[in-house]
Amino acid sequence: MRTAILSDVHANAVALRAVLADLEDHPVDQVVCLGDMVQGGSEPADVVELLRERGWPTVMGNADAFLLDPRTAEGVEEITERQLEIRRWSLEQLSESQRAYVASFTPTVRADLGDRRTLLACHATPTSYHDVVFPAAPESELLALLGPVDTSIVAGGHTHQQFVRRLGDALFLNPGSVGLSYDLQRPEGALRADPWAAYAVVTTGGGRLSVELVRVPLDVGAVAEVTLASGMPYAVELAARWTWIETHPRPDEGADHPHR
Repeated sequence: MRTAILSDVHANAVALRAVLADLEDHPVDQVVCLGDMVQGGSEPADVVELLRERGWPTVMGNADAFLLDPRTAEGVEEITERQLEIRRWSLEQLSESQRAYVASFTPTVRADLGDRRTLLACHATPTSYHDVVFPAAPESELLALLGPVDTSIVAGGHTHQQFVRRLGDALFLNPGSVGLSYDLQRPEGALRADPWAAYAVVTTGGGRLSVELVRVPLDVGAVAEVTLASGMPYAVELAARWTWIETHPRPDEGADHPHR
């Protein structure tokens, strides 16, 4: 049985469609989404429709919750006027039924992976969509954040970092970000998006379990073009996350390029 796990689309329908095309070429039996699907990018309505058409179970992410009610961020991070402006614009793009669809996202999702394996899907950790789990987190910190594990795999996103960690007999899996992959280790400065959409596939059968970390090539020019044409606040600045890739050498040309 094959299960695709998607996270952090952030209203990037160009990236989501790239993943959908990849799933057509490499079919799976089910898809689970880990949240942060609709807020922060230039195509919130398109992303909602692509998800709603497929009916995939979807977790509530912190950005999804912020879209519905900005008070969810209080006490966790400073709310900037920029964030509020983008939120207001995003809401204006969504119909009442589309907003209701986002509100239907659940805190966690449990799924049968087949072969007596199970999945617990969350946005960050099972008890919080704000917790931060980094790839190099100490074992004690990881276990404290995740709590008791009663499934074969715990899947969480939020950090946009694609990795797998062992949890005793179980695994913690972050599938990365569909809509905004970036290098966590880059020096401070302007965020530079990677030219791919990331997701994961879990396969079970015959007593085997495998995890595939997938990166699908992304048309960064199309992402920038859609962003600039959207009318969203800060479109030029947000598009620049992608356009830098077109004007810098590729890794095989000797450039220092982010990888995950």
